[in-house]
Amino acid sequence: MAKKMLVFCGSDDPHKAFPPFMLGCGAQVMDIELVLFFTLTGLNIIRKGGAEKIELPGAPNTLPNFLDIVKENGARLIACSAAFPIVGVKEDDFIEGVDFGGVAEFVSLAEESDIVLTFC
Repeated sequence: MAKKMLVFCGSDDPHKAFPPFMLGCGAQVMDIELVLFFTLTGLNIIRKGGAEKIELPGAPNTLPNFLDIVKENGARLIACSAAFPIVGVKEDDFIEGVDFGGVAEFVSLAEESDIVLTFC
């Protein structure tokens, strides 16, 4: 059975936005299933045009490239629908390939994951 890693992405601060992707790519190389759950300002990472605005000098890749890599390798990206009214977004605001789920979705995924990381 394949292992699963769930990453809670709660911030668009570059120092918190990049590590989920660096660690996530490493997990994928090790054949670990990757699920990234985005909420609050972390939703900006998966908003149309949002990743392009988040830069971290010296990072091994850009955030848009990291997004492409994890998606190509089968990562599941989930936008927290419970946070939509808080940050003023709707489903149409997100890049292609994003799923939507709330608190119950995250808790369910956490229960079945081998690794759970949080970046807030």
